Amino acid sequence: MKKIKMIEISVAFGLVLTLAFSVVSFGISCNSIRDDVVRLHILANSDSDIDQKVKLTVRDKLLRSGNELFSGNMTVETAYDVLSDNKNDIEAYINNILSEEGFDYCSRVQLVKEYYPTRTYETFTLPAGEYLSLKVILGNGEGNNWWCVMFPPLCLPAATENTDINAVFDDDGVKIVKSSYKYEIRFKIIEIFERIRSHND
Repeated sequence: MKKIKMIEISVAFGLVLTLAFSVVSFGISCNSIRDDVVRLHILANSDSDIDQKVKLTVRDKLLRSGNELFSGNMTVETAYDVLSDNKNDIEAYINNILSEEGFDYCSRVQLVKEYYPTRTYETFTLPAGEYLSLKVILGNGEGNNWWCVMFPPLCLPAATENTDINAVFDDDGVKIVKSSYKYEIRFKIIEIFERIRSHND
């Protein structure tokens, strides 16, 4: 009887150890994904229909311009340099959009680190954690926000078709980004851990 009990304990311990190693390995791959992505975060002036509508107009035009900005062979480092060098131009571009749409408020553009929850889009999933973010504040920035990915350009259908994510992420990263349903529990564990860590920073 004791021998059976010891075997059960050993098997249970082995399963826990295997799960722990799996989650640690998954976490390392998630870190790699976060390091290779620049998120786009847009805050609307308010929750009015007209402010929310122009937020989406800015989003669409900004993503298209980003697809042009990041043409050629790019890494997250060169993408950051492009955004940093063109931050004032991006802000002026957005302000021009707002003016053309008849709005009297302007935008503020920042390159910052921000926490994001796990998010599943149509064709990919990004794990929770802190990402470098192009943050666009329209007017007072008091409305509902919208976020996706600025680099690599994954948030426009045409851009997604032309973006080889194998050139951006390693093999483990590609599996995670493309196969979210397989990793649902591990995504949740990572999100809990990253949320606790972000609150403690």
